[in-house]
Amino acid sequence: MTKLPAALCLALIGSISAQAREETVPADRRAENALAEMTFAEKLRLLHGPIAAMVAPAKRPQGMTVGAGYVEGVERLGVPMLVETDASLGVSNLMDMRKGEVATALPSGMSLAASWDPQLARAGGAMIGAEARAKGFNVMLVGGVNLVRDPRAGRNFEYLGEDPLLAGILVGGQIAGVQSNNIIATIKHYALNNQETGRNVASVEMDEASMRESDLLAFQIGIERGDPGSVMCSYNRVGGIYTCEHPFLLTDVLRRDWGYKGFVMSDWGAVHSTEAILAGLDQQSGEQLDGKRYFSDLLVKAVEEGSVPRTAIDTAARRVLRAMYAHGVADHPLQPGQSIDYDAHAAIAQRAAEQGIVLLRNEQNMLPLAASVRRIVVIGGNADIGVPGGGGSSQVAPVGGLKRVTKGASSGPAAGFAKRGYGGTAPLDALRAELPDADIRYLDGKDVAAAAGAAGAADMAIIFAEKYAAEAIDQPDLSLGEGQDELIDAVASANGKTVVVLETGNPVIMPWQTKVSAILSAWYGGQRGGAAIARVLTGKVNPSGHLPVTFPASVEQLPNPVLPGSNAPAADKETRAVYGLQAGTKPFDIHCPEASDVGYRWFDRKGAKPLYPFGYGLSYTSFRYEGLKVTGGKTLTVRFTVTNSGSREGADVPQIYVTRPGKAKRLIGWAKPDLKPGESREVTVIADPRVLADFNARTQRWEMSAGKLRVEVSTSASDPVLTGVVRLDRIDRKP
Repeated sequence: MTKLPAALCLALIGSISAQAREETVPADRRAENALAEMTFAEKLRLLHGPIAAMVAPAKRPQGMTVGAGYVEGVERLGVPMLVETDASLGVSNLMDMRKGEVATALPSGMSLAASWDPQLARAGGAMIGAEARAKGFNVMLVGGVNLVRDPRAGRNFEYLGEDPLLAGILVGGQIAGVQSNNIIATIKHYALNNQETGRNVASVEMDEASMRESDLLAFQIGIERGDPGSVMCSYNRVGGIYTCEHPFLLTDVLRRDWGYKGFVMSDWGAVHSTEAILAGLDQQSGEQLDGKRYFSDLLVKAVEEGSVPRTAIDTAARRVLRAMYAHGVADHPLQPGQSIDYDAHAAIAQRAAEQGIVLLRNEQNMLPLAASVRRIVVIGGNADIGVPGGGGSSQVAPVGGLKRVTKGASSGPAAGFAKRGYGGTAPLDALRAELPDADIRYLDGKDVAAAAGAAGAADMAIIFAEKYAAEAIDQPDLSLGEGQDELIDAVASANGKTVVVLETGNPVIMPWQTKVSAILSAWYGGQRGGAAIARVLTGKVNPSGHLPVTFPASVEQLPNPVLPGSNAPAADKETRAVYGLQAGTKPFDIHCPEASDVGYRWFDRKGAKPLYPFGYGLSYTSFRYEGLKVTGGKTLTVRFTVTNSGSREGADVPQIYVTRPGKAKRLIGWAKPDLKPGESREVTVIADPRVLADFNARTQRWEMSAGKLRVEVSTSASDPVLTGVVRLDRIDRKP
């Protein structure tokens, strides 16, 4: 063993000891100390950053990994540069800015939400965060938690469903996992950024109580559980004010009420004034997209003219510094080019995909596939190539690369950067590996008659149906489109033993539903999506996913049957001068008739029957609920026993809903016990008072009068199994 010189040993020990001492000093004090040593110009560096790819290579910091953007540090004080990557589903490589680089692709956010598993969310976050750091990033733009208010919204696939409790808990787990790698995660897009149409010009009109009880509650729970270093404000306006300069959202709610100590960064191209810093914005991201350097050149001018005090620069810089120290960024320098165990990471992605697959229909136990099946025809969905993914800034080039790529849009904002791509394991190959004795043939489905003929000659047919979704574009309706509904109808008419595997980012309608034997919702499956689908189809994995969104029977059931802004006039020169280069339409307002009753709450309020309810999901085994015990008083506690009453091991997701007189039902908790046949487990859920109560905007408190509540233990929002009534004391708590 090589013996180090004594002097070097002492130096190393001293260095390690110094770092250990630094890490024990509170982040607030370290931020204050660093701030005191900074010049005005150095403070300003922390408040803005460019898109790296739009900076000439010779002018970029040497050795920096090119990603979504960067923010210069202060080297003389050990304040690191922030190097940012797009994310949510893995380390994005938008528009192949790092030629040929790949990363492990997680399944979509909707798939993760369908798992109802916070630990899985954390494991996936830890995995993609590890890859981000290994590639040279210390800020990951991960943590999308906008609620699904409209199932046609193009970015729903990134998000975590329609319920604030489910979405908030899952995003908190994901953020905690990412940040376990000593990098900063960014919860987004704050707030009410629930559709892509007009996202740069639209104004969401909603009262405070409705916001607090829905979208804002999802953010609040996510921040409490994940402690993200940053919050990203969104493009849209709320009540006519841009969210990135919204004093109520950024100062009153985020900092005063929630006590948030991190920093607020803008979305790329979402800044409209230098005075936004006074409302609570700390950092201008992707400054080239704004057209003006609001938080650099113009900020200097504003300070000189006295319209922005120097203390505002100190406040913003202090918040950025604190996040660096609180989340280990300053103490763990980046070393790009670290090795990555892609096989181990793929296994995490596969487990996530398996846990997110939802079995929607299984007539006469069509699934799992019988061992006697010999002739199978697989049709459509590019199943011979890979699995689809959503387009936009979250898209990951999976390990192995995208094997088929077409444009994501022919016109509009998405045309420049959204791709329609297929990668990961191909479902066809995975099925053949799982069923080596079967004759499995493939048709692309473009010839409907040929597909129906092949189905008629086979023992069974498996149709892969897909629907592309992408950032910057919403979907016109809920149909699969591209002739797929007609294809499924024809194949099912030729062979009653037809299985449909849906690979979508959103809910879809199913006019052929009763003609097929089985339906799986596999979402966008990520790195090993094909393998996950094959293992569920063959019974190697017992499906345990449950819907995180309601599948409507038609658009007429939606709060807004016509998507807001879908008929708005195109943006003109004057519009772009006011709202920015990314404005696609003239400004319009978005009204939400559902208010805080998003998704299943709206259906409950209206007494409408969806195609598939929120929380729905079948299994290859069966479960029994019994022994309900509900206690009230100051706290609502629900206890019951779940038993696997079937013949297979499997995981269940019993859900607990509460209904108050005159109110729509609300999810207050769930569990996910994994049980062997005959095994039982007691489940205990303690309700968060904020889910039970209403927000009183006048008193600025969560309130509920003392009284009786109906409690349901259910298999979905529409299917109660056990019911009880309990009396609770009055709730009165701070926001």
